[in-house]
Amino acid sequence: MDVFPDFDGLGGIGDLREVIGALLTFVLIIAVLMLIVCAIVWALSTANGHHAAATKSRIGAWTALGTAVLAGGGVAWLNWLIDLGQQL
Repeated sequence: MDVFPDFDGLGGIGDLREVIGALLTFVLIIAVLMLIVCAIVWALSTANGHHAAATKSRIGAWTALGTAVLAGGGVAWLNWLIDLGQQL
């Protein structure tokens, strides 16, 4: 059985793909920048003994890392699910 979603069934799907691709790019860029900023603040606040700021920046760094991983892996995960759906 060869079942595959018809991505061309909707009008304007090409524009939607471009918008989603641009948003994904912005999410990845912002997540990486926030990871860098949070890591710098984490290092500086730990070195200066400000534990509250270190804790908040550590949480921010882990959140930014998780966001970058999910945004970057989202396309691969969706393609894997589409391939899995064809095998069923």
